[in-house]
Amino acid sequence: MLCLEACCIPCTRRLPAPLPSSPGAGEGFTGLNWVPLGSTSHRAGVDSGECGWGRRGGCPCWSWQAERLLSVFQASMSSLSGMSRGRKVALSALGVLAAGGAGLALALHTAVSASDLQLHPPSYAWSHNGLLASLDHSSIRRGYQVYKQVCAACHSMDYLAFRNLIGVSHTEAEAKALAEEAEVVDGPDENGEMFTRPGKLSDYFPKPYPNHEAARAANNGALPPDLSYIISARHGGEDYVFSLLTGYCDPPPGVVIREELHYNPYFPGQAITMAPPIYNEILEFEDGTPATMSQIAKDVCTFLRWAAEPEHDHRKRMGMKMLMMIGLLTPLIYYLKRHKWSVLKSRKIAYRPPK
Repeated sequence: MLCLEACCIPCTRRLPAPLPSSPGAGEGFTGLNWVPLGSTSHRAGVDSGECGWGRRGGCPCWSWQAERLLSVFQASMSSLSGMSRGRKVALSALGVLAAGGAGLALALHTAVSASDLQLHPPSYAWSHNGLLASLDHSSIRRGYQVYKQVCAACHSMDYLAFRNLIGVSHTEAEAKALAEEAEVVDGPDENGEMFTRPGKLSDYFPKPYPNHEAARAANNGALPPDLSYIISARHGGEDYVFSLLTGYCDPPPGVVIREELHYNPYFPGQAITMAPPIYNEILEFEDGTPATMSQIAKDVCTFLRWAAEPEHDHRKRMGMKMLMMIGLLTPLIYYLKRHKWSVLKSRKIAYRPPK
């Protein structure tokens, strides 16, 4: 046997006799002799692993092995070509069914996984999901009313000010009236003391709790998240928030939920501290829209989408303008390119041999 750590020339330390210095042209090494490549003894040496060059990958006999694999592949292909048409169709159908079954199993595993411990929300047909669709500003106004009367008791919106409502859901006078309803702590005054004053347009939405510790103490240790960017911060966006708000139900048999928790299949872990926040007729909309649970959830999700992406409508308008400009400029640029390159594209180079 040969040393596996040897170089391309086999190791002589474990052999009883010296070896030739190098093989001749078209020769390989088996045992103690150089034999012609492709011969019966050489092939036997390759198959048994006794060819030193073959072990190191430098022996030309590897080309013979590649030729042998190629011949086997060609034989298998010739056997397939000799099959009848019905058999080929049956094999093709079997392959398609196997691939489709594997794809379906992967899709089901991705959609519903027991390890996730949550139900993935469905995809809803939101009116603002279109390429050129804008947000429903009436829905934004109703969504702000839902936030103010329901959500603001526990959730803050630290990055939204009253002035942001102007021109979106309220007029300037309405936004000022809403701001004045809030009591804002300001100061210090000339005596160094803090005081409260009516809110202004530049003030941000008031916080329900002074700090995180107070929020945790009032909610059984759970910290209510800030809703300013909740749509962008959660996988699924408004689909997830809508499903969470409307997905409260009784736990299935065998699932035990603690007394202060509530079962919601769309929440990670399925146990959520927040009680069902909305239900039918929990409030009355100013415009007379029926306040059903789905309508309330839809409006507040639209409001939260605007809060997380206030440039939504402007971005789509700018995109439309850019597409129109590109459509007008593309033919002009193409014409200029043809005009500038026409001299080079149309020239003819002729060789005139010397006389």
